[in-house]
Amino acid sequence: MEPDEFTSVLQAVRAFVRKEVVAAEEEIEETDQIPDRLRRQAAEMGLFGYAIPEEYGGLGMSMSEEVRLVFELGWTTPAFRSMFGTNNGIAGQVLVNCGTERQKRAYLPVLASGEQIASFALTEPEAGSDPSGLKTRAVRDGDDYVINGQKRFITNAIWADLLMVFARTGEVSEGARNISVFVVPTGTPGVTIGPKDHKMGQRGAVTSEIFLDDVRVPAENLVGEVEGEGFSAAMRSLAKGRLHIAALTVGLADRLIDESLRHATTNRQGGRKLAEFQLVQAMLAESRTEAYAGRAMVLEAARSWDDGSDRRLAPSLCKLFCTEAVDRIADRAVQIHGGLGYMREVPVERFYRDARLFRLYEGTSEIQKLIIAKQLLKGFEA
Repeated sequence: MEPDEFTSVLQAVRAFVRKEVVAAEEEIEETDQIPDRLRRQAAEMGLFGYAIPEEYGGLGMSMSEEVRLVFELGWTTPAFRSMFGTNNGIAGQVLVNCGTERQKRAYLPVLASGEQIASFALTEPEAGSDPSGLKTRAVRDGDDYVINGQKRFITNAIWADLLMVFARTGEVSEGARNISVFVVPTGTPGVTIGPKDHKMGQRGAVTSEIFLDDVRVPAENLVGEVEGEGFSAAMRSLAKGRLHIAALTVGLADRLIDESLRHATTNRQGGRKLAEFQLVQAMLAESRTEAYAGRAMVLEAARSWDDGSDRRLAPSLCKLFCTEAVDRIADRAVQIHGGLGYMREVPVERFYRDARLFRLYEGTSEIQKLIIAKQLLKGFEA
């Protein structure tokens, strides 16, 4: 994007998030859904396609632009970003990175406009952060593939029009080498979307199980029209998604610090403002330091992503540090609020529950450590 155009988008999103979405946070928490009015406004602002190339109807943001946008989205409930996150991120990027030209032109414009929603159907009961053990199978039958399997914790599944379904097109013994990915419309016979999961936090961001029973799709729905590219497609999407999530937690950290400062400077104990107590000051200082470090990491990692110098190690470094840090910052925010921080009517209680998920999805902290160590050892010459 042109710098002036990006600045205008960033300012508009910041104003919208802080005025409209923040005002709706309690409504979203109570109803477990994003109001239609916010969905419509998000679509009008181009938020369903900010990371989709301009030639397919998106805004075509670079990674450096995307993380700055996501800092702003992180200021409010994570459910708002989740509403359009799969279109731009892990689901949409499968098509951006690996789709044929025909597939891109067929699907990306409707995702960018928000006309349709896509979900990333990778996780299974026995295949989470490490997808190499997935059991869903796709068997070639003439001009079609027949898919059978089960998926779990799939974001936006109940609203999805398209599923990016990862399935084996070979034997389990071959590990990740025979995983392929298919575009499966949710209206296809044999596709069943389960009820929404009841989660600890992030209400309004919906996940569900998906059941695939003899689902028949044309061979042209094989992404890239090449078997065995699914694992690579998943890893590319997840690496970008990890940097995106790191940026989101930086934005949430900023909100938590703001809530903490607001409480500490307006509430008193023993006639003194909470902010006058040195141990409260220490918690504020620790939180700001971690948020500052996370922001610097994300911006540098985004630069490395854009120039192609590092699209593997840096995203995992950021995902590990920032998601762990936001949990600590959320914990301190509750502590600074005291007993009030344990009450449902204050934002920090909700954000404390919301933050816990970031260490789990799109690769747990433990998986990030393994990736980081593998990259370090790979690049080290004794």
